Amino acid sequence: MTSLFSKFDGTASALGALVQAGGRNPFAVVIEKPISSTVGVIEGRETLLFGTNNYLGLSQSERAIKAAQDAVGKYGVGTTGSRIANGTQSLHRQLEQRIAAYFGRRDAMVFSTGYQANLGMISTLVGKDDYLILDADSHASIYDGSRLSPAQVIRFRHNDAEDLHKRLKRLDGTPGAKLIVVEGIYSMTGNVAPIAEMAAVKRETGAYLLVDEAHSFGVMGEKGLGVAEEAGVEADVDFVVGTFSKSLGTVGGYCVSDHPELEMVRLNCRPYMFTASLPPEVIAATMAALEDMQEHPELRTHLMANAAHLHAGFHRIGLNASRQVSPVIAVTLESLEQAIPMWNRLLDLGVYVNLSLPPATPDHRPLLRCSVMATHTPAQIDQAIEIFRQAGLESGAIAESAL
Repeated sequence: MTSLFSKFDGTASALGALVQAGGRNPFAVVIEKPISSTVGVIEGRETLLFGTNNYLGLSQSERAIKAAQDAVGKYGVGTTGSRIANGTQSLHRQLEQRIAAYFGRRDAMVFSTGYQANLGMISTLVGKDDYLILDADSHASIYDGSRLSPAQVIRFRHNDAEDLHKRLKRLDGTPGAKLIVVEGIYSMTGNVAPIAEMAAVKRETGAYLLVDEAHSFGVMGEKGLGVAEEAGVEADVDFVVGTFSKSLGTVGGYCVSDHPELEMVRLNCRPYMFTASLPPEVIAATMAALEDMQEHPELRTHLMANAAHLHAGFHRIGLNASRQVSPVIAVTLESLEQAIPMWNRLLDLGVYVNLSLPPATPDHRPLLRCSVMATHTPAQIDQAIEIFRQAGLESGAIAESAL
């Protein structure tokens, strides 16, 4: 009899090889205790955290912690229902109103996760007679949303507005709506979308535009609204999707839009309709963190200065780091034989980053994916650069001649 689990044999073999090569399972790291936003205890040792997406450090916001505690006392710990049943409390409506107002949009939907926000919006907006045009390097949640949709899916080259234009022009005269989906900052590499060029294509072709600002919300733009605000093309974006689990340090997702039909999306969006809503303490903490972000724009200044500091340091020691400066900095390595020992040695020396492996990486080379925080100190960044230098030399990722 065929085993139900035989399809995972390849995964089991690859994981076994990873553990054998490095002595650890890189996908089962436990942060035993957070000491601050930038330091946690891993394997009993204080470790610098450079792989958490906690861009503004607000997971440890005192205001958010207090708001969560107060909400538990007032509302309890859960809703036990979906948003279209008993799962909408006054806090949920308040958060939607605040997010919509912050973006200057007509309405907002709040989802239980950022993943569900992309899954729900993409699978619901486009039907069988429509076209979904995706950047080739899109996040898994975007691809999964496309798989749930009956629309025809067309991919264009990563961050290539000319290729996007070419593919949309081929659809001239075809019936059905066209929805372009791009990310603001791409989560794996830190690449920033040329959103002004994408918006120009959208205007010329009459398509709709959805921008996933998950990694750019709180990071870019005068108010932290993302790449569309930074580029001055917010009016060209039909739907902004994002998450609370990065810059706001909580959990959940959202979509904001000026289209009045968003209310009808609520009643047709299965990932919104058929899951329990966020618990009240998370909603309260998210609103408090949003207040922190609004009141402290200097956090974004610190964040981008820290990103530039780490980015320059990586290039100085001879690492192949991301071309653009953003809070996501990817170090590309040539082989697993370099990547696995280097990631393990980084953790031994007190720095945690994310290990990303083919086939999940854009060019099928392994990455050490780093995320910077506003709350990292210059001394912590210098310490991380030195540890990267040492681990890179020991693993062969940095040549002596490069220093």
